[in-house]
Amino acid sequence: MSGVQGRIALVTGASQGIGRACAIELAKAGATVAVAARNEAKLTELVAEIEAAGGKAAAFALDVASEESIHTTAKAILERFGKIEILVNNAGITRDGLMLRMKRHDWDDVLSTNLTGAFLLTQALLSAMVKNRWGRIINLSSVVGRTGQGGQVNYAASKAGLIGMTRSIAREVASRNITANAIAPGYIETPMTAVLDEKQRAAMIAGIPAARPGTDAEIAHAVLFLASEEAGYITGHVLDVNGGMFMG
Repeated sequence: MSGVQGRIALVTGASQGIGRACAIELAKAGATVAVAARNEAKLTELVAEIEAAGGKAAAFALDVASEESIHTTAKAILERFGKIEILVNNAGITRDGLMLRMKRHDWDDVLSTNLTGAFLLTQALLSAMVKNRWGRIINLSSVVGRTGQGGQVNYAASKAGLIGMTRSIAREVASRNITANAIAPGYIETPMTAVLDEKQRAAMIAGIPAARPGTDAEIAHAVLFLASEEAGYITGHVLDVNGGMFMG
């Protein structure tokens, strides 16, 4: 078997942006995709789009900030498919603010969603991967998890935490033919970055050697590769997809 043909994947935060693009690409490549997010209406539309194109998908309501929701949804997915072979932890939020003014709940909300949620969901599904002796765990980090970012101390900490978590998991499960990798996107045009005004957008692009923002499809292509059979000897890696914005 090559690529992801016949594999069963789960993508969180799949209702829009990068998560949606990842689900579409994985389905197009032959995986059966469980799509999960809080917005069930958008998930229903996504499943319909994937199935209309000849793919296989199913929607599951999931709030990664809720441990109860994670366990309930993980159980439902495993009951439906028996296993998850590819896990894409993409769900994330921002609550920007300067360090001196940041409210504790803005810190907690971002860390709970972006980092703890990924930990709990991975933990809930890892046993099935170990039993199956095959798995791909892909965590969506960020360029700011590599560089830091003023006004995003919570977001940067959560994304840096994902990198440390990814590398630790990789060491624990490599002997079971399970890989764990992170992707660190740069400035990608998504609903999350659509809140930037033209001045902010121009400033961001000025710092990118490629002189343009990236697309959600470009991140999805990277996810598809790391999820594939061919990427089986790559683990504990952080793949920077940022047009040269950060090189390290």
